[in-house]
Amino acid sequence: MISFDWDWAFVLEILPMILSAAKVTLLATLLGSILAILVGLSFALLRRSKLVLLRVVTYWVVEFVRSTPLLVQIFFLYYVLPEFGISMSPLLTGVLALGLHYGAYLSEVFRSGIDGIEKGQWEAARALNLTTYDTYKDIVLPQAIRPMIPATGNYIIAMFKETPQLSAITLLEMLQVAKIIGSENFRYLEPFTMVGILYLVFSLVAAYGIHCIERRFPKEGFTLR
Repeated sequence: MISFDWDWAFVLEILPMILSAAKVTLLATLLGSILAILVGLSFALLRRSKLVLLRVVTYWVVEFVRSTPLLVQIFFLYYVLPEFGISMSPLLTGVLALGLHYGAYLSEVFRSGIDGIEKGQWEAARALNLTTYDTYKDIVLPQAIRPMIPATGNYIIAMFKETPQLSAITLLEMLQVAKIIGSENFRYLEPFTMVGILYLVFSLVAAYGIHCIERRFPKEGFTLR
């Protein structure tokens, strides 16, 4: 029979370090999510620009980011940009990499949501002589947001689970701290199990929160004021 040498005293000893690293992980996810939403919405709107060149450039930028691994992008931002005089902290680099990478994916989510608005809505906006800004603010986005919530939430949760890759640039997130604790104490069972449980708990809570937001969001949309 297999037995596990689980040490509760060791768990209580390392718990503060794991929780401190969890704050870094959550901060990187939160800031990365905000940036990803802003980048994704910007790319989606640029893809609808009347300027053909702008649409083409945006398309290829999105495809390039989506077609290259996140880890390569992290390494490029952290190790290559300093050669051009641009140096950033591991946290800032991680937030930027996560935001740009997932912003490219969210741009397709937002674009499909906007394209899903009925043609009559656009025609009504033109008939009312609304500006492009007012059309998006008062008619298009209020109706497009609700269908985009599930996919957006899934990408944010995926981003959270990708944060361990930031350990490659020495960011002390949860997995990196667990590795350090394990190598120093020659005990890996407790730290890795604790990190796995925290990832599971945070992901389930986030998924439930996104579900609640979707249910409470008015189906008919709202006016952005």
